[in-house]
Amino acid sequence: MHKSTITVDVHLDNDKIPDKINWSATESTAQDAQDAKAMMLSFWDGNEKAALRIDLWTKEMMMDEMADFIYQNMMTMADSFERATKQADLARDMKIFAKAFLKKFQENLEKSNPQK
Repeated sequence: MHKSTITVDVHLDNDKIPDKINWSATESTAQDAQDAKAMMLSFWDGNEKAALRIDLWTKEMMMDEMADFIYQNMMTMADSFERATKQADLARDMKIFAKAFLKKFQENLEKSNPQK
């Protein structure tokens, strides 16, 4: 059996808030660990029928970057759902919601930061 390892290192500040996130994978073409400002890691516990998640982001993660990160995750989740279930109509609905989410975020951002 072939084994691949993904390593995530989270560097914390004195208040235990993520300061830096690095990751590397044995199957990656990158020689060095890669930096990230945020991460989402999900596992499915089949026995408990529950999703187990770790969501972390660094202090440098900007609000607009977080919105893009969430949007892109929703879009790729829709793709994964469609590949796994062949439910194209539900995947399309997920993508419609993701696009509406990003549009509403952008509208809210404009309202809170009006251009002069």
